Amino acid sequence: MIVEACVDSVESALAAERGGAGRLELCDALFDGGTTPSAGMIAACKAAVSIPVFVIIRPRGGGFVYSDAELDVMQRDVVVARELGADGVVIGGLRPDTTIDLELVHLLVEAARELPVTFHRAFDLTPDLEASLDSLAEAGVRRVLTSGGAPTASDGATVLADLVRRAGSRIIVMAGGGVRENNVRNLVSVSGVREVHVRLTRLAHAEEAPAGRELRVRKPLPQDESAWEETDEARVRSFVRSVALI
Repeated sequence: MIVEACVDSVESALAAERGGAGRLELCDALFDGGTTPSAGMIAACKAAVSIPVFVIIRPRGGGFVYSDAELDVMQRDVVVARELGADGVVIGGLRPDTTIDLELVHLLVEAARELPVTFHRAFDLTPDLEASLDSLAEAGVRRVLTSGGAPTASDGATVLADLVRRAGSRIIVMAGGGVRENNVRNLVSVSGVREVHVRLTRLAHAEEAPAGRELRVRKPLPQDESAWEETDEARVRSFVRSVALI
């Protein structure tokens, strides 16, 4: 069994390695589903641990349909991750009809060169998991992270078993989504997966004293999983005009 730990800091990477994880998925912004970590974070984690580090390539939170500009960023990030010594990359992209964006996959697999590529849980949003699995295997993707299309991997264990059988030796099916200490044995028994993806966190607190007044820097994420915030050109223009009148 390979346990892949999803981490977003050097401290978490070290803790996962000490705990016995066999591989890391390195992300930023895990509260938003995980986005591409900085070059500094990739380099620091590679220097700190001896187990493989796979870097997620995701330019923003929200949905998985990407513009040409976002795809360009993703290609550049794959190259940077590879040059910094990443042991693999984790990608994902969909078309508006939620089928796999195979053009994106081919371009990023090509950018990754010799690095193994994982397709993340955007896979679970596709309408035909078996067809998606086949297309990813044909595109050169090495593994897919999936809950079997269910809210959690435990809920999708029987579907995972079907995917494992269909995958054979062509592509690895890795279970992820709500995998915990109390359900992993049954999940593996039912599904037959040999790799699991986990977070397994505890709450940490900053050392500085709490502010003496009500001050919040964080803001809640959108309720819509497919939504994200981006700069509004019209609001910027209106604001700049207002400033010009001061």
